[in-house]
Amino acid sequence: MTSEIVPGRLSVPSLSALAAFEAAARHGSFTRAAEELNLTQGAVSRQIALLEQNLGLKLFERVKKRVSLTPAGGAYAAEVRDGLSRLAAATLSAMAFRGGAGLLHLAILPTFGTRWLIPRLPRFTEAHPGVTINFSTKLVPFDFAHDAADAAIHFGLPVWPGARLHRLMGEEVVPVAAPALVARAGLKEAADLLRQPLLQQSTRPRAWANWLEQQGLPPERALMGPRFEQFAMVAQAAVAGLGVAIVPRILVEEELRSGALVIPVDRPVRGSEGYYLVYPEAKASLPAVVAFRDWLVGECEGMN
Repeated sequence: MTSEIVPGRLSVPSLSALAAFEAAARHGSFTRAAEELNLTQGAVSRQIALLEQNLGLKLFERVKKRVSLTPAGGAYAAEVRDGLSRLAAATLSAMAFRGGAGLLHLAILPTFGTRWLIPRLPRFTEAHPGVTINFSTKLVPFDFAHDAADAAIHFGLPVWPGARLHRLMGEEVVPVAAPALVARAGLKEAADLLRQPLLQQSTRPRAWANWLEQQGLPPERALMGPRFEQFAMVAQAAVAGLGVAIVPRILVEEELRSGALVIPVDRPVRGSEGYYLVYPEAKASLPAVVAFRDWLVGECEGMN
């Protein structure tokens, strides 16, 4: 296949030329790109020269044996890398249909996924052995149009333009701490917690303020404590005795059962936000999406 421009229709370079360009751009070296692709350095150089000829612009600056991307080359490399990734994902999805319902690309909240969802997945795979789930983690909402995900687990309000949402459950947040810290610091009342570092989760900046306000306490110290990206890290910091955490009860069930964490002041707070399964309208009829939706909504029945 060549990258020849054909009059009357859009010219799309060959995949071999694009793969050679992407590898060379990533490594900053034609030689290393050739090693990765099991080609000669000359073959990679010819592919890129042909690509530059067809595009009518320089993608690399060549200085002796070194190459570096031009500004146009840098912008093109990002787009080509994204396109090749999408082609790879589409190919895997198509191949997965050989096994039945296909492949589901699911974006999950990391701690919810590992603590709540994944332990329950054997029941799904037993009921739907033809569906394979690939997982990625997302901490904030994203654009389905620019992401390979077919569906996502979302926490917040039921707002996601262009997508369908199914409420799974609400959330009850409680303060937790290591038993040794509770005993040593004499944590018995809500006001006692203010004497300790308040462990923070970065995507829930108002979690402590909301809880303190519900207890009739001033929220001035609500942000006074170390901040962590995931609830799993917050929980582990609490187990280590670094302070008191405010966390969803369902995400620390194991630690509460084992006694690694205790609830010093059992005054849970429920908000208006919740967990939702969300997917774009265009994928509402995909067999894998339908199977997972029906199973997950049934699994969460009665948990709202």
